[in-house]
Formats: sequence, structure tokens, C-alpha cells
Amino acid sequence: MATSRPSALQSPVAALQKHGQSVWLDFIRRSLIAGGELARLVEEDGLGGVTSNPAIFEKAIDGSNDYAAAIQELSQDPHLEPKEVYERLAVQDIQDAAGVLRPVYDRTSRRDGYVSLEVSPDLANDTEGTLHEARRLWKAVGRPNVMIKVPATPAGIPAIQTLIGEGVNVNVTLLFAREAYEAVAQAFIAGLEARAAQGQDLGPVASVASFFVSRIDTMVDALLEEKLKTATGADRARLEGLMGKVAIANAKLAYQSYQRIFSGPRWQALAARRAQTQRVLWASTGTKNPRYRDVLYVEELIGPDTVNTVPPETLAAFRDHGRARPTLEADLPGAKATLEELEKTGVSLRKVTDDLLADGLKKFVEPFSRLLKAVERRCREANKAHINAHSYALPPALAAEVAARLEAWDAQGGTHRLWAGDASLWTGRDEASWLGWLGIVEVMIEDLTPLGHIRDEVRHEGFTHALLLGMGGSSLCPEVWRETFGRMPGSPELLVLDSTDPAQVKAREEQIDLERTLFIVSSKSGSTLEPNIFKAYFFERVKQALGAERAGSRFVAITDPGSNLEKEAKADGFRHVYAGVRSIGGRYSALSNFGMVPAAVMGLDFERLLDEAERMLHACAPGVPAAENPGLVLGTILGVAATRGIDKLTIAASPGIYDLGAWLEQLIAESTGKQGQGIVPVDRERLAAPAAYGDDRLFAYVRLDEAPDAAQDAAVDALEKAGRPVVRIHVATKYDLAEEFIRWEIATAIAGAILRINPFDQPDVEASKLATRALTSEYEKSGKLPPEQPFYEGDGLKLFADGANVEALRKAAGSPSLGAYLQAHLSRIGAGDYFALLAYVAMTEGHEGVLQTSRHRVRDRKRVATCLGFGPRFLHSTGQAYKGGPNKGVFLQVTCDDPRDLPVPGAKYTFGLVKAAQARGDFQVLAERGRRAVRVHLGPDVAAGLRTLDAAIAKALA
Repeated sequence: MATSRPSALQSPVAALQKHGQSVWLDFIRRSLIAGGELARLVEEDGLGGVTSNPAIFEKAIDGSNDYAAAIQELSQDPHLEPKEVYERLAVQDIQDAAGVLRPVYDRTSRRDGYVSLEVSPDLANDTEGTLHEARRLWKAVGRPNVMIKVPATPAGIPAIQTLIGEGVNVNVTLLFAREAYEAVAQAFIAGLEARAAQGQDLGPVASVASFFVSRIDTMVDALLEEKLKTATGADRARLEGLMGKVAIANAKLAYQSYQRIFSGPRWQALAARRAQTQRVLWASTGTKNPRYRDVLYVEELIGPDTVNTVPPETLAAFRDHGRARPTLEADLPGAKATLEELEKTGVSLRKVTDDLLADGLKKFVEPFSRLLKAVERRCREANKAHINAHSYALPPALAAEVAARLEAWDAQGGTHRLWAGDASLWTGRDEASWLGWLGIVEVMIEDLTPLGHIRDEVRHEGFTHALLLGMGGSSLCPEVWRETFGRMPGSPELLVLDSTDPAQVKAREEQIDLERTLFIVSSKSGSTLEPNIFKAYFFERVKQALGAERAGSRFVAITDPGSNLEKEAKADGFRHVYAGVRSIGGRYSALSNFGMVPAAVMGLDFERLLDEAERMLHACAPGVPAAENPGLVLGTILGVAATRGIDKLTIAASPGIYDLGAWLEQLIAESTGKQGQGIVPVDRERLAAPAAYGDDRLFAYVRLDEAPDAAQDAAVDALEKAGRPVVRIHVATKYDLAEEFIRWEIATAIAGAILRINPFDQPDVEASKLATRALTSEYEKSGKLPPEQPFYEGDGLKLFADGANVEALRKAAGSPSLGAYLQAHLSRIGAGDYFALLAYVAMTEGHEGVLQTSRHRVRDRKRVATCLGFGPRFLHSTGQAYKGGPNKGVFLQVTCDDPRDLPVPGAKYTFGLVKAAQARGDFQVLAERGRRAVRVHLGPDVAAGLRTLDAAIAKALA
């Protein structure tokens, strides 16, 4: 087989050519071609072809402005139907891509360099209709290196034979069964024989047989997992041994069929007339199961005369850590034994492949219908991308630097480098290992079945509530769903517990019926303290209510494969265990199982959420010019502003989507607040007149267009008119909120690149965890926490601080009184600083109201940004920026006596003790970082204590 350019062989992707395998890209859009990205992939990775499908085109056309000019021109003809408009757009893309790949086609003597275009999916059962459309598309494209995609249905196979006989190149798609593959291969040969009988040249005729892989494991694994629920002993071991093995075994034996069919006298007669074999093309090779290696279906199917078409995220993963070695013919007896064992379990591979073919057709028909609707919308209604719009107004100097950065980003290939996992964008360390969030939406969309199953289960079984037990990235996205959508008819009400405050734990328990509640234990690492003790408490309570044998049926877990939580969940008989993805950090996990399983449980249209997110993903894809890339534009504004001292991001969100700010707080603070740098997010601070703000503010207004707030509109207008930097984001409906998870994740990663920090680690969060662990360990040994003494006690409150802060406050306060110390502490706030209230009390409406009053007193008097966080949840969120970011914070930590405590089953400590240890550990690290911090301790009457504190703050500011 001819190879690509020698320079490309340095890429692990291009190295596959040494083993006779070509790599194609399962993705196309106009900017990919026009922006030079496709040419770069050909040059650097030895890319050998491109495949497309309706789902890809639908997102590209509807979710970007790549096609705006072309649609504007075509829409001038009122006689063109949406399908005709689409075909003209698609044909142009296919022709342009074929032009980029033509040198590959020529260099490889027509073996490679192809672009595929699909016939309408609704013709899958229409032989004559398929023939007519395939001929028409072949003629319309008019390029020798195009293939027309035809599905391997009973109606499609005779069409394939006829088309090959006519010299039309065919990509045969939706092959799952080996029997179907063999029928396709025979049809290909018969078509060549018919062409040879007519004296036609066989050399130019090319075809691939697209054999789908990972979808087989997805369906088979689900069937095996059902059997595992009741299996024991040797049967259980047999079932576990088949997990993740069937798809590769099936593909290996299909390749054996290829070798057998394309040998012997019949084929040799055609080969003598320059006929090319119909290569097997491995399709659906992105890994769907987080428990499996993300390049599994590439690495295990490497062999001569094959093609592997991969989505962009799999291409990037293989480029980063793929291993190119011959594997396709390894352990063939093992592959046969795997399929034999499968049949013994009662799982019919024939039924699986039949079901997958039907499902595969559906997966193409539905996007094609949406595609035509999108084209019609853009032609008839509004010719603009169907994504959340944004705009920004910046001071001239900031605007100029942002524009320059965007130009430089394009010149340096920044978007490509992001998607390719180029760690040099940040610090050059392990950043490439944490980019799984870029591909998770596609993975989730590929297999929606588990989400549908849990949604239907909880409805059918009559669960009234679902209680999510988690912290930080495991709880904040579900909280956004709950606060945004409320309770959905016919589904359980979702509640979230992310506080160790015993009053809050008890309040959640009192909201639910233990027998009719599904508990979702959510922890990426499986070792996070809070979810573990939440689980211990509620599992014990459910055992008391239902008995030990039934308790597990009320629990599901979401955690990374191999974690302690996964092991514990299996041992306790949890209903389900959903896998996290190791390459996705907690705060970037909203659109993975951590966010989507709770969405499904509470009855949201999870497919629509993911579909909206995918639109934004396409709008931010490689090849999109920087100035048109929503995530890149926002990230550049955030990063450049922060380097200019405009580092307090003030978030204003419409009331209907207000809780997005809590999720943004964690994403931005934990990602950027380190190494003395960072962006401090300011959430739920009431908007005020422009004069209330310093020059360190950047305002982000996330407006829900279907339910805007007139007062917010007026306030933001005033800010913009006064010359304050303002970013506006328009969210059309609540479901469109899903797009913002993608926009802001990409923006945060880009801001991190500008700040030259690693946006995927959280070193100072770990420091607080270690301090807390040391304190709880001390308690388990001695039965008490280390003693501490307040430096002031009076008015029912106690003040604590480290030695340096106590010395500074005593020197500034003069007389020892609550008011004097608070005045001294607040006087340390200067221009460019921020004030943070860190409240380790139950997060109730009453408590929050008083604390909000206090924060706004400081904001209005000092003209500084203010933050309010409830502990311990903020430790997994803004706590990173408070400790690792710039030393611009003045902190007032609030703790209390717990009037009622709760035990933690299996531990010597209580929830109240854990909360106290967390507060003290938090303060200890703040002190170690040299922060200006004071702790005020309330008595058991928290409401009264907060009122006293607020009055003292008001007096200190007077």
C-alpha cells in the first residue's frame, strides 16, 4: 500500500500506515476545509479520507455561520426545496474536501483520499430510489475520489451491486453482522464482474464496507449487565469476562471473511484486471464506555487493507497516546471462543446486530429530518446560527487587545491545538490528560439507552424524590437542573445535599419518604469525604426502613471506574453504577453521567439538552475563525481582562436560570485561581449603579430571553452606557442553557491558556482536604479536636484568627470590642480587593438573606466585589481561588454551635464535628497563605447570631 508523506510518519496516527491501515475523519464542515484544518490533518497525521452523515451536517449547518453567505444566495430562488438547498451546500463541501484529498488519491494510486456523501436515509428500503439518488449525487459531485454511502439493508445490497457495475464508488454503511458483510462483499464482486463483462476498466472503482464496532459492545454489555444482577459463581465470572470483548471479536472474524473472499481464483481474475479489494472500514470506533481505554477500538483493529474512521476526539486521543502495532489477526481462537461463550449465555448476537441496524437507520433518519428543518429555517426565517447569541462592549484598550489576541490565536492554530490536546497551550504538564469533556457530548448522544432506562424505572416504580449526595462538580450541575426546571410532572423531585451541617442533613431527610426516594451517590474519585458520609448515613436509615436486603435497590452511584465507591456500591447491591470518565475533572463533568443521570431521573428531556450542547460544541470546533468561535471569544475576554487587573467576573443571570452562577463559580475559580493569579467570580451580588463598582469588574449577563427581568436589563444597559466592560449572552429557552456548559468550559480553558496556568488541577483544594483529614484523625484518636482560644469574646460572639492576623487587628483596633475588631478587619479592604463571607451554617433562605444584606453593606461602602459562600460546599468551588489566587481577598469566616448533631454510622465523629474540622482546616490554609482572615463563631441560635453580626458590620462601616 502506498503511504503518505514521510514527514507525517512522526505522528502516531500516521504510523498506522506502516501496518497497512488508513485513518479517515468522521467529521466535516465548511470551516474545517476553508480554515486549512483538513489540509493540516492530511499533512501532519497522514489523514486518508473523510466521512460524513446527516447528523454531522445538521449541526454544522444549523449551529454555525459557515453557511450563512451560501444560504443567503440560494434562498433567493424561491423554488428550491430545503433538500435541494442542503444538497448544494453538501456537494460544495464534498467537492472542496475532495480537492484537499486529491493529492492523497493520486499518490496512493486511487487507494485513498476519498470523501463520502450519503444518500437520503429515508431511501434505505427503496432500491430504485437509492439508485436514482446515488447516480444523481455521483454526477453532481463530479470527482473521482468521492464515495456514495449506501446502507447495507436488503434493499441497499442490490443497489450496491448495480452501482459498482456502473463505476460508482460506494461506501457501504451500517454493517454490524458478519453475514451481512459477506453479502455486501459478494455484491461488490458481482458488480465488478458485471462491469468486466462489459469490457469496462475496473481500476478506478473503489469501495469500503463500513463495519460498526463499539455500538455492539454497548448493546451486548447492557444485556450482560442485566444477567449479572442475578448471576453467581462461575456464571458471573463468565459474564464479566465477556464485557467489552464481543465487538472486537466480531470485527476480527469479519476481517477473516474479508481475507477469504478476496483471495482464490474468482477474485484473482478480477485483480488481474486492476480491481481493488473492497476494504473493511471500522466505523463507530469512539469508545462509549468510560471503563474502556479511549482508543480501544483503534488499537485492537490494526491490520493490512483496512480503514478506521474516527471522530475528532478519538483522533486526538490516538495522536496523544495511541499505540500502533498489528493486532487485527492476534488471538483469533480467542475471538471465536468469545462469540461461542456469548451464545451460551443466551445473548443472541444475531438479534443484537438486527436491532442495531434498525437503530442505526433511525439515528440517520431523525437527524436528516432535523437537517431539512434547519435549512428551511435559515432560508425562510432567520439566516443565523441556531445557538445562544453573544455580544460584548469593552473599553477601547481592552477591546484592541482582545482583537489582537484573536488574530494571533488564528495565526498560531490555537483552536486546533486545544482540540488536539496540545499541553503547551498551558504549562506543558498533564493538561492533555484532562480534555475528555471535549468529546463527552458525542459519547453520551451515541448511547442514550441507560438514561432512558433510569428515567423510566423511577417513573414506573413510583419514586417521589431523588436525593443527590455529592459535592462540587458532582452536585452543582444537578442543582442547576433542579433550580431551573423544578419538578417535572410524573417524575421524582430532585433534591441536592452538599453540606455537612447537621441541620441541613436533617432538613433533607425530613423532605423525603425514605421508602420512595432514589439516592444518587455522586463522587468522581469515590473517596471524597462528604458523599461517603452522606451515603453511610442514608444507607443506614434506609436499611432501618426497608431492611438490609432491599436497601441497595434505593441507591445508584456515579463514580470513576475502579473507585472505592464503585466497589462498595456493588457490594451493597446498588441498583446501578454509572461510570465517570477519568479524563474529565469534576467541574467539567456537567454533560457526562454526573450531570445527565440526575437530569434523566428528574424527567428532563436529556436528548434535547445534549443536542443543544452539541450545537455549541460545533460552533467552537477547529477551523471556526477565532472571532466567530463563542467559547474562544469569551475565554479571550476573560483572560485578557484578568491580565489587565479586571479580574472580578460579576455574573448576572436571569431569575429563571439564576443558579447557573453557582456552577460558574466553581468552574472559573477552581480552574484559574492558582499560582497567585486568577479570576474571582462574583455570583448573586445585586446589580447597582455604575458608581458602585471599581475598575476591576467585568460583567457577564446571561439573559433568559423567554423570561427576562426588566430591572436587570436596565441595570446592565446603564453599566454598558457608563463604559463598563459587559458581555451579554442570550439564552433562548431553559433547555438552551445546556449550550452554556460548553461555552464556559471552553472559555475557561482558553482563559487558563492566556494566564499560563493549568486550568484542570486544584492544588489548594487538596490542601484544605489534608488539613481537615488531620483534624478528624486527631478526633478519632483522642476524642476531641485540638483546643483553641478566641482572641475576643463578647456580644454572644467569639473571634478567632491566627497569630499574624490577631496582631494586625489588635494594633489597628485600639480598644478590644466586636465593633472595633470588625472595623479594623474591614478597613484592610483596599481598591482591587474583594470581601468574602464564608458561612459554615445551614444554607436556608433566612440565613442567606441576612448574609446577603451584610455583603451588600460592604460592597456599597467599600466599592469592592463581594462573595458569599456556604461551607463546606464552597471549599470545592471558590475555595481554590481564595487560597491559590491573588492575595486580594479579605475573609470573614462564620461558624456556629450546632443545636442538634447527627452521628456518622461507622465513625467516631459526627456531622457537626466534620463541619467544624472543615472550617478549621479551611481557616488554617487561609492563614498559611497569608490571607487577611477572621473567624466569627456564633452560638447555637444561628439566626440571632447572624443578626448580631450584621448589625456589627453595619456599625463598623458607618
